[in-house]
Amino acid sequence: MTQSPPDSAPTSLVLSDNQVEAIVSSAEAGLDVRRRYQFFVWMQGSLQVLLPHQLGICGAYSRSRHELQFEAFNAVPVDAALLTSFADTRSALLVQLQEMWLRARCKPITLNLTHTPLPDTHAEQRQLLQAAGFHELVAHGVSRPQRPNEIESFFVLASQGEPYSARHRFCLELLMPHMHSTWQRVQVIERELRELPPPTLATSRSGSHVTEREREILRWLREGCSNAQIGETLSISALTVKNHVQKILRKLGAANRAQAVAIAISLNLLSSSAQPGELTAQRR
Repeated sequence: MTQSPPDSAPTSLVLSDNQVEAIVSSAEAGLDVRRRYQFFVWMQGSLQVLLPHQLGICGAYSRSRHELQFEAFNAVPVDAALLTSFADTRSALLVQLQEMWLRARCKPITLNLTHTPLPDTHAEQRQLLQAAGFHELVAHGVSRPQRPNEIESFFVLASQGEPYSARHRFCLELLMPHMHSTWQRVQVIERELRELPPPTLATSRSGSHVTEREREILRWLREGCSNAQIGETLSISALTVKNHVQKILRKLGAANRAQAVAIAISLNLLSSSAQPGELTAQRR
C-alpha cells in the first residue's frame, strides 16, 4: 500500500497554472450539478486534468439505511460484474479502503493492486479491476466533524494510466469539499424526485380548472390560429393570449399546443357552441 504520510505537508506542492484553473473551473461547474448524469459529465470535465480516472465509485451516507450507499460511474467499458461488486456496501475492498483512510487520519490514500498483498476476500474484485486495466486506486472522503468514523461521503477513483502521485492526492484533498457537496446535492434532489407522486389524469388533466376564456382560446388553437389572430378576434393583446396558452399547457400537462388541443378534446372541453368559422374566414 502507498499512501500520503499523515504528517506530510502537501501544501508545499506547487500547482501549475492549468491545474489552478482546473480547480476553479471544476468548483464553479459543480454548482450547476443536480442529477446523476450531470455529476458524471462534471467528473469528466476539468476534474480530469487534476484527477485522471476512468472509473469512479461514489458513496453517500443513507440516513434510512444507516450506511454508505455506493454507485459506480465508468467512462470505459468494464465487466458488469465489476460495477455490481461496487454497489455492495459491504464490499471487502471498499471496507478496507475506508479502514485505510481512517488509519491515515482521513487523508487521501492510494492502493496499488499489483504490488500490495490483499486478502482472499478481495480476489474477485482485484481480478476484475486488473482485467479492465486498472492497477491503482486513490480514495478520499468526508466524515462528520469530530466523528471520523461516521463517514458522510467516500470516493474511490481508478485510472488505467500512470500511478497516482502525491500531487494527485493533494488535488483530491483540495477538490473534496466540492465533490462532497455536489454529490450530496445530487442525492437530495434524486431522492425528492423519487418521492414525488406520479402524475395522473385525475390530478394533472382533469380540466376542472380550465376557465371559460381558456376553453375559448383552445377552440381557436384547434383551428391553428396564431396568438395575434386570436388576440385580434377577442380584443386582447397577443401577449395576453400567450399567457393564457402557457397556463393551459400547465393545467393540462401538455408539452405544446397540439398536445393541449388533443387532451382538451379527450376531456370534452371544446364542446360548447363556438363559431371558429368566423375567425377562419378572417384568416383567409
